[in-house]
Amino acid sequence: MLTVALVSFVLFNYVGDPINGMVGQDTSLQDREKLREQLGLNDFIGVRFARFVGNAVQGNFGLSYRTAEPVLRMIMERLPATLELSLVAALFAVLVGVPMGVYSGLYPKRALSRVMQAVSLIGISLPTFLIGIILILTFAVLPNTCRSGLSIGGVVVIDCSLLAWLALPAFGRGDVVDLGGWRTGFLTASGLKAVILPAVTLGLFQLTLIMRIVRAEMLEVMRTDYIKFARARGIRSRNINFGHALKNTLVPVITITGLQVGQIIAFAIITETVFSWPGVGQLFVQSVSAADMPVMAAYLSFIGLLFVVINLLVDLFYYGVDPRLRAAQAAGKTV
Repeated sequence: MLTVALVSFVLFNYVGDPINGMVGQDTSLQDREKLREQLGLNDFIGVRFARFVGNAVQGNFGLSYRTAEPVLRMIMERLPATLELSLVAALFAVLVGVPMGVYSGLYPKRALSRVMQAVSLIGISLPTFLIGIILILTFAVLPNTCRSGLSIGGVVVIDCSLLAWLALPAFGRGDVVDLGGWRTGFLTASGLKAVILPAVTLGLFQLTLIMRIVRAEMLEVMRTDYIKFARARGIRSRNINFGHALKNTLVPVITITGLQVGQIIAFAIITETVFSWPGVGQLFVQSVSAADMPVMAAYLSFIGLLFVVINLLVDLFYYGVDPRLRAAQAAGKTV
């Protein structure tokens, strides 16, 4: 965490001069220098970093250079939007990616498995912003501009009524409900509809990655000796596939999935920008354009803490799932 804080703090000192975004063009050099002195920007960088860490430990990240608001309050106001978007994207990636990976691993030569492989290549290859633009065009622009339906070769394959039924918001979070400081969109119809497109955009890459990992693990596990012995004993295929193979497949998948959850939150910046989602990622982009160093440093410190916590939880969950680790500890071995 100290390394993350130091790197982010040093880098953002060379992003630009925050004074230019806080004062007008008519401000004199004397007033600029006075403001720089008040903010402590003339202090030695080691002193400024020590002051930043000391305040951060107490939950004080200072004031935003752009809005003069407390940085922690700005992040906490936008954090629910980012966490809800990341939660839906992670659930979408896991609940769809794992079954696809299991099916394509059990039946790799079937046509549907080959289609899934092709879709996974598209999901990995296309950049996130392009996926978001395509989804906006398909589910937001076309339904609102439809006049004669969607036709291919002069044949109408989707009429306007169906496109109107598929219409989804292209930006914003929809209506939200305040639950004691936590503003959620899960309790309103417009909020649920608004989260669909950004969540699919954000979770598609993770979905394809999880699918390919599960597929590779299933193919490897199905070739092991204990699976062959289980088949020789006459155990039902369903029990072998889901009771033996899938359980051992999920051990490495848990590690990857846990890290992907952290990446979903960290890399929601592009998705929030494309869909104008009022989350922490959009706040970070606005802070970069204004050289708002306190907000940028606080954001990266938060992301670093998030990855540290997620890594710890993944290790603990990994220990709970893998019986070999518990058996080794019971035997007094060092793993």
